[in-house]
Amino acid sequence: MILQDYSSQQASRLLLGNGLTFRAGRFSVRLNTNISTVAKGILHLYSNNEVVHNSCDFAVHVSRSIGMRSIIKPQAHFSFNSIEPFTPLPISQAFPLFEWGANWCVTNHCHQYLIIHAAVVEKQGKALILPGQPGSGKSTLCAALVELGGWRLLSDELTLLTLTDATVIANPRPISLKNQSIDIIKNITDEQRFSAVVHDTLKGSVAHLKPPKRSVASYDQSAMPYLVVYPKFKAGGDNYLQALSKGESFIRLADNAFNYSILAETGFQTLATLHDQVSCYEYGYDGDLQEAIRTMESLLA
Repeated sequence: MILQDYSSQQASRLLLGNGLTFRAGRFSVRLNTNISTVAKGILHLYSNNEVVHNSCDFAVHVSRSIGMRSIIKPQAHFSFNSIEPFTPLPISQAFPLFEWGANWCVTNHCHQYLIIHAAVVEKQGKALILPGQPGSGKSTLCAALVELGGWRLLSDELTLLTLTDATVIANPRPISLKNQSIDIIKNITDEQRFSAVVHDTLKGSVAHLKPPKRSVASYDQSAMPYLVVYPKFKAGGDNYLQALSKGESFIRLADNAFNYSILAETGFQTLATLHDQVSCYEYGYDGDLQEAIRTMESLLA
């Protein structure tokens, strides 16, 4: 059974009652919410996701503020096990708050993996890891590879590596796009697969793209690491592909890992195992997504 098998009334009763439990990428989430935009976003972006009837990995609440605050400048609160890890946000940002909170749950509690801040996609069983800071174009390139290039989405935000052999674990959830990237990707895919655009967040304007059904269905299929490519978007710049030493890549990925210091020697060994298996590049691109896809395809050959 998947979420789209529920009517909106059935789902709303669960969300307001004992919780709606569903698979969100690799993990299962039991969600309670009394905010309609969160319910709408879940039913839309996670419609192809499996309903879970046993225990869950994370039980979370996204709730509307109470008292006078519910009337005057209402806010959304995210809580996990009765802990609120974030400052409440305006009610208009409730659905992005759920997505950011779900990422927080993984990065703070799933230390059975080395967790790197990077998008990751797969083709022919080979995983392409795309680390990058905000503004680097990693999410835009990730979305283009998935939507135009036929790559399988493993994750837009979090690359999960097993601690034994650095296998990449799939965690397909909606792709987070910001500012001009929203319109760029809307021009290459069905706009109906997007959430509503939320403006004036700390990240600017934010929207989420529903992952392809094929990616969601294969959440339990891992991939072997093959490439690490560091994208650097610059409008009007020159395209280039430059080999990067594994030592430099190691340092960059360690800096981009959420739990590298927590895992200590195990984290070091996992990154070393990863770099035994991959080729590393820095890729500058000017926003020509077709050219970017051709370049990534050429690295698979």
